Amino acid sequence: MDMNLENKNSKKLLECRICNSSDIIPILDLGKQPLANSLKKEKTQSESSFSLEICQCKNCSVIQLTETIDAKLLFNEYVWVTGTSKVANQYSQIFFNRSKKYLKSKKDFIVEIASNDGTFLKPFKEDGFNVLGVDPASNIAEIANRQGIKTIPNFFGLQSSKEIVEKEGYANLIFARNVIPHVENIKDVISGISNLLSKNGVGIIEFHRADIILDELHYDSIYHEHLFYFSIHSLTFLLNSFNLYTFDLDISPISGGSFVIYFSKERKIKSNILIKKEKEEINLGVDNLINWKNFSTKVVAHKKKIVQIVSEFNEAKKKVIAYGASARSSTLLNFCEFSYKDLEVIADKSAMKQGLFTPGTEIPIVSPEDALRNDPDVILLLAWNFKDEIIEELKKKYNWKGKLILPLPYEPKVIDI
Repeated sequence: MDMNLENKNSKKLLECRICNSSDIIPILDLGKQPLANSLKKEKTQSESSFSLEICQCKNCSVIQLTETIDAKLLFNEYVWVTGTSKVANQYSQIFFNRSKKYLKSKKDFIVEIASNDGTFLKPFKEDGFNVLGVDPASNIAEIANRQGIKTIPNFFGLQSSKEIVEKEGYANLIFARNVIPHVENIKDVISGISNLLSKNGVGIIEFHRADIILDELHYDSIYHEHLFYFSIHSLTFLLNSFNLYTFDLDISPISGGSFVIYFSKERKIKSNILIKKEKEEINLGVDNLINWKNFSTKVVAHKKKIVQIVSEFNEAKKKVIAYGASARSSTLLNFCEFSYKDLEVIADKSAMKQGLFTPGTEIPIVSPEDALRNDPDVILLLAWNFKDEIIEELKKKYNWKGKLILPLPYEPKVIDI
């Protein structure tokens, strides 16, 4: 590990990123890990590792990382393309149908923050709305622009929001899907949203649910890009500090379970589902430090169990591979200290990842066709959050039969398909 690079590109958390309290309590240490999306061109290529640990702010209760990595290192080049996921494509239409009820005219202006390849803006564009994407990954923004989704290759914040207002006017709808947890200077982003949102406009934030992370043990969702792990309570606290008020909630299938919060500049009556989910969080004790300490204990036990399962298959001379070289898979692989000696290859549908190697664990990434050509006995489904989609493909497209290890949610289990 290059210690100089670590010192240069990371900094330790001294106070809460939201309320500036210095009363922060460590919860779970996943060790030194490489950046989840820093796939390697060569197995022996050098790489840097950074502390991966979560803590809780005792004042505002938000769960967050104890280390901040330079955003340019994380996001300037990116390998996740939304359009490669069947679930994401299907959900983009559902998201559009849910969101368009807040739009009054085809002249309405829609902005997506961290728009990736424009998959979620596409239905709005096709329906005749004026759309704009903002995404810091220049390679992905280029793909979106080629596909006709106007996209600015930039980080979003107060300054960029002012530039957008000057050129395009105020936005009637702003949405940010699974990005708010990524942002160090989160107050700048929320300030930018507040500035860009029209007086009667609606904002939408989608985020991986802290209640599900806690209850279902989604520790693989913890990686350097995800600085925050929000509850409804902690996100509402943040929005309220900028005079933005939540009024409704939907459920998303993405990331194994996400909340979609709706908010506006004017106070509105809260929907029944929002009130219900707020109460459920309280009953579960999502903001309770003791529950997060118990989560930490369960994660360590989970590691031992999944390592044992894979080891037993390898000792029995079974051919074991994995499926899904996602960012979240990197956390699990590195925490469990797996390598190419344990898992021959990882299958992934993204052509941008094929031919590369996983960070830290040095496992070759190949196409599903290449991975299944050698008829593996066992598949560790790292992309377990797309379980139904992948199992269907394994059965129908590849006629594969064997043992499938589902690492999460909850306890690891082995099923036959």
